[in-house]
This record gives sequence, C-alpha cells and structure tokens, in this order.
Amino acid sequence: MSAIEACRTAALGGHVMRCQDCAHIDIAYNSCRNRHCPKCQAAAAYEWLEARRAELLPVPYYHVVFTLPAQIADIAYTNKAVIYDALFKAASETLLTIGADPKHLGAKIGVTMVLHSWGSALTHHPHVHCVVPGGGISPDGQRWISCKPRFFVFVGVLSQLFRRLMCQRLAAAHAQGALQFFGDNAALHDAEAFRAFLKPLRRTKWVVYAKRPFAGPDQVLSYLARYTHRVAIANSRLVAFDGARVRFKWKDYRRDGKARYGVMTLDVHEFIRRFLLHVLPDGFHRIRHYGLFANANRVENLAKARALLGPPKEPAPMQDTVPAQPTPSTPCPCCGGRMILVEIFEYGATPKAWSPPPTPHWCDTS
Repeated sequence: MSAIEACRTAALGGHVMRCQDCAHIDIAYNSCRNRHCPKCQAAAAYEWLEARRAELLPVPYYHVVFTLPAQIADIAYTNKAVIYDALFKAASETLLTIGADPKHLGAKIGVTMVLHSWGSALTHHPHVHCVVPGGGISPDGQRWISCKPRFFVFVGVLSQLFRRLMCQRLAAAHAQGALQFFGDNAALHDAEAFRAFLKPLRRTKWVVYAKRPFAGPDQVLSYLARYTHRVAIANSRLVAFDGARVRFKWKDYRRDGKARYGVMTLDVHEFIRRFLLHVLPDGFHRIRHYGLFANANRVENLAKARALLGPPKEPAPMQDTVPAQPTPSTPCPCCGGRMILVEIFEYGATPKAWSPPPTPHWCDTS
C-alpha cells in the first residue's frame, strides 16, 4: 500500500517540463511501478502485448477459465504461492494432457495463462484465464492438427481431470508440510482432517468454462490487453470516497440485464482489506506459458507451427488494442509547442518555484 500511496507524488521525485514557446510549466511525478498499482500497468502491458502480437498464429484461439472451489479458495489466502502455483500446473497439465490425447485432439498445444484472484466485488476468487490456439503440432512433428470448428474440447472432460490433478497436488503439498492453516482452518494441519476436507471436493463438479473462439487476432489482443496486467480494481470503477466509505461499480454475474450492474459501498477498512487480498507474493509470476509457448522453446515451436500452417494470408490491418505510448517530446497542452526538460528532483524533494520568463516582444499585446 505504501508504494501505491506514494505513486506519482513528490515522495518518489519527478521532473519539470517547460514549453519553449509559451513557457507553460508541467510537473510530473514518478510512478511506483508496483504491479498491483492501478496507475502503473499501461507501459508494461504495451510492451508485453507487442511481443505477443508477433507470436500470434493464423488459427482460431479459444478462451478457457479454470476456477478453484470456494473451500480451496479459503485456504489459498494463507498459502498463495503454493496453491496458486498448483492451480497453474494442474490447469496447464489438464489442457496439455487432453490436447495430446488422440481421443480429443492428439497434438501438442500451446497455452498462455493469466492468474486472477478477485471477483467484481473484490472478494477472493482465484481462477486462471487461458488463451489456447485451436490446434497443435502432431506427435511426429510433421503436420498441424486443427480442432473442430468453433469447438475445442468438452469442458466436462477438462473439469474431471483438473479436479483430480489439483486434489493430488494439494494432498502432496500437505504431506510435505508446505501448507499453513490458521483460525477456523487450524484443524486441517492434521493429515486425517485434511483428507476428510478433500473427500467431498473429489466428488463435486469443478467449474471450467470454455468461451466461443475469438473472432480474430484483434480480438485476442484486445482480450489480453484487458486481462494480463489488470489489478483487482481499476480507478475507473471508483465512484466516490467520503473519508469513511468507498463507493465503486461492480457486476453481479448471477443477474441478467441492467440488474447485473450496480454500485457497492464499503467501509474504507473493508475496502482496503479486500484490495490487499489480491497482493501476490514477491517474485510470483502471474502470466505463464506452457507447451508450444513455453519460454525455453517458444521461438523454435512457433517457427515450426508457421511452416506447417503454410504461407499466411494477406493480413488485414490490425487495430491498436492499447493506446500508443507517449513520445518523449509531448507537445505543450497550451500551444502545442515543444516541451523541454528543465529540472529533475529526487525522492522526497520538491521542484523549484518556476516562474515564466519575460514575454517575448512578438507576444506583447499591450
């Protein structure tokens, strides 16, 4: 929270720009660059998306979501690194295993996965969004195998395998002493109690959701732009703050139509508590790539996939999915003139009292 509070304030230093023509002064404070800050993700998202734009294959892409049951989400809060990592591995193994199964696709596929831990009301709701190409490379590496049009695989098959793999990983983590339990869950330290905790979860239906395929590369990038570098709540959703309560927009997915959208009011301490539920452990990677997209062999795999898919069709001009980064010489907001750097001030310092120079004789209106 301290990084976000200090973001774009004098506490982090900054610089002063002055217009060469009208002497307009702009003071800009440095950003915190914390990955949980809603104001500091635009540049990182832009760079990441440009890299993904170059890696898109000329095939349909699918969107699959794996969600943890509420009971596991409850213990995930105090075991984020272990359970979130298990979520990534179980979901990726599910997709790669089903994709490689000749009964379904019989090919090596690629997956890009993004972790989200929140719902619209800022409650704890861990899930991973997966972007999967509609096909993969055959086991012998000699051809590209496409999935059925507008269909990837049955979500029921994904759900069952994901449930089994996730429960296996949780049981292994508990046996290794990697899980910690507090409060109402303290009794789960006992091995027998944890087995009893998992038993009903092995029989319930786990939520795996597969959306319709994206319409094209623009839609894939638009989706990635919205999801990859998103934080728990964007500034655009904040409505009001009166010193004691925060009001923000939220969406109730259980309702339809206009009733789905509303404004929630929370005590400021509860709002901050919910926001902090979604702070990730230091060094934890919330965007990961598997299969054909794994970092170790991504370049070679993509080159082979493109060769098997044949020469690409003439691409249509792609629309920008994120705003272009500002150029170093941002024009003056008053006259459009050239802004120049006149001062850099350090952390905790304040800029000098800048006053405009004498008005040039050609601007004198007296």
